[in-house]
Amino acid sequence: MEDAQNMPPNLKRGIAYLKTELKTLPSQPGVYRMQNAAGEVLYVGKARNLVRRVTNYTQPNRLSNRIMRMVGETQKLEVIVTKSEIEALLLESNLIKKMQPRYNILLRDDKSLPQILLTDDHEFGQLTKHRGRKNRKGDYFGPFASAGSVNRTVADLARAFMLRTCSDNVFASRTRPCLQYQIKRCSGPCVGLVSREDYAKQMAQARRFLNGESANVQREYAARMHAAAETLEFETAAIWRNRIRALTGIQANQDINLPTVSDADIIAAARSGERSCIQIFFIRGGSNYGNRSYFLAHLADTPAHEVIGAFIGQFYEDKEPPAEIMLSEMPEDHRLLSEALTRNAGHKVTLSCPVRGDRRKVTTMALKNAEEALARHLANASSQRRLLRELAAALDLAEPPTRIEIYDNSHIQGKHAVGGMVVAGPEGFEKGAYRRFNIKDEGKFATAIGDDFAMMRQVIHRRFSRALKEDADRQSGNWPDLLLIDGGVGQLSAVHEALDDLGLVDLNVVAISKGPDRHAGREQFHIRGRASFTLAPDSAAMHFLQRLRDESHRYAIGAHRAKRTKTEFTNPLDAVPGIGPKRKKALLAHFGSARAVSAAGLSDLEAVEGISKKYAQQIYDWFYSGS
Repeated sequence: MEDAQNMPPNLKRGIAYLKTELKTLPSQPGVYRMQNAAGEVLYVGKARNLVRRVTNYTQPNRLSNRIMRMVGETQKLEVIVTKSEIEALLLESNLIKKMQPRYNILLRDDKSLPQILLTDDHEFGQLTKHRGRKNRKGDYFGPFASAGSVNRTVADLARAFMLRTCSDNVFASRTRPCLQYQIKRCSGPCVGLVSREDYAKQMAQARRFLNGESANVQREYAARMHAAAETLEFETAAIWRNRIRALTGIQANQDINLPTVSDADIIAAARSGERSCIQIFFIRGGSNYGNRSYFLAHLADTPAHEVIGAFIGQFYEDKEPPAEIMLSEMPEDHRLLSEALTRNAGHKVTLSCPVRGDRRKVTTMALKNAEEALARHLANASSQRRLLRELAAALDLAEPPTRIEIYDNSHIQGKHAVGGMVVAGPEGFEKGAYRRFNIKDEGKFATAIGDDFAMMRQVIHRRFSRALKEDADRQSGNWPDLLLIDGGVGQLSAVHEALDDLGLVDLNVVAISKGPDRHAGREQFHIRGRASFTLAPDSAAMHFLQRLRDESHRYAIGAHRAKRTKTEFTNPLDAVPGIGPKRKKALLAHFGSARAVSAAGLSDLEAVEGISKKYAQQIYDWFYSGS
């Protein structure tokens, strides 16, 4: 055992503190949180017996270097007693995701995964892509690895089963078939071109296909095609042929073939130094819904099975697991994980580590994918760190930045104005940290329409006033080392006005503007207190700064377009109280457009079938009195 006299002072103090806390800890299951002097949560852990688990931290000869550093920083211990170890595991995963302690293995990229939804809250159900909570009645299929794969599958399903993909509002306002009907991707239920019974059959076939009966559905389609051909109904046969092709397109590129597996996730971990890559394949209904890579940071001595265990706990904390999860390595607490997942999902969840046969082949393939993705990731990260060093030298920064925030605004003559914040760091662009600011034109943020300087001032003020409120001590890692502003001296001054007002004078701020004739490669850089300057057009730092600026420009324009589209394509009738889909459809059929409805007189509104005098007066008052 390490001699107490040879211990670092911090470690000695941390162990002494934990020994004091042990006197009052219960010998029960629970979760413990270790915190430093500033209140930052260093580590969240679970325990079957809190006393035994915390006692381990007081025995330095059994601690790794990482744990000794953590104990040395610990000045506060908080515990939550639970009824069982399973509850402790579930709570641990929840707290890790919420608090992001730096000594835990963290899954930072944990966005919701896209799914396919067949709605069941409308007489003619909708086929659509879905993200987030399952708060709409219907059948959900997925998850899919990417939005692109969902979009392609939705398009193929619409072609194969002739289902509508439009929203309920669009459906209610149609008076004639849309383009989807013309290109044979919808059967036209909005205008009565298909009966409820026939449309329900189409929905049922789509559900069967997505539930794993793809081969049976395809055989039925083939039988109908051959029957039509035999009776010389060649146009009908061609329709069934095209639907079969659409089904084939959904099933193409199935490089994972497990005939005996319907629903499963395949998870493999590749580790190199302080970085691991988790590769996960999604198998649903016997089909491969794609694969996705997740990258986790940890200390170099962290074993792969520990990485997989941490990933499973955090990944499935807000996602429903399939019946089987196949792993490249089995976590030590796999039985506990299986019980916790089963409890959360409401159905049996099995963890397995295949050793032979087809299942072993697919886990080996997932592992190979993880190793290749990790190699690419590390190469990109190395290149990124080199660029950050060159950037620091070019801009005379004290050290390479670890978080760069790039800002740009987008609008058309002040309308639909949006500010965009893009974030970059040693791992490249951190898209999960991007933020959009809808420009306000009221109160303390009142600004002249189209005033770029005032808009930039507002964005910076809102960003950092919130940062000061939530993390004044800058412990979260969400404070930037460098602000890059798309603009010239005017934008730079606006940014500093906002920062000075908040008392923030230590942030590095650089504005980048187009040079003479707005040619790329001749950009000018502006820093307060220095003359404007440029960099060599072919320098790595110049190309890197251009790429950062272009990404912020792309993001801001995309946010502006999304806001403009949402505003301009909103049906004015949607806001009229008491006007549901049927009355809306009657109004549009009578007048031809929402604009014509808004301009109609009271007597004209009363003449519409299904619109009583009461509702005609209500519509008239809405548009003419502004009520």
